[in-house]
Amino acid sequence: MHVTRFAEAREYQAPGHVAMRCLRIQGKDAGPSRAMWFAISTIEPGGGISASTSPLEKVYVVLEGSVEMTSRGESVTLDRWDSCRIAPGADRAVANRSALPATILLAMENDGAAEQPA
Repeated sequence: MHVTRFAEAREYQAPGHVAMRCLRIQGKDAGPSRAMWFAISTIEPGGGISASTSPLEKVYVVLEGSVEMTSRGESVTLDRWDSCRIAPGADRAVANRSALPATILLAMENDGAAEQPA
């Protein structure tokens, strides 16, 4: 068992992320995982992730607030507890268009760059 206390989660910076605080809670530098890693991010009003493409599958879950997800020319607003899968190779952008902060959970395939032994 590997426990990460939220108060001790490591912050990381990601390209194209604006007005966001990203905390890795499992996988990569937060602990062992061969398959995936998880992060919790807070997105301030007006913040988000600029459009980009990744070869890795991603799943987003809105924990608080609402965000606009855009992929392949389609935009949808996700509210609390809604989720969205972004297929490998698909573009995605995320925006907080509300007046309140939003919190999201990201689950992403592990790219192998920082795998830890089990």
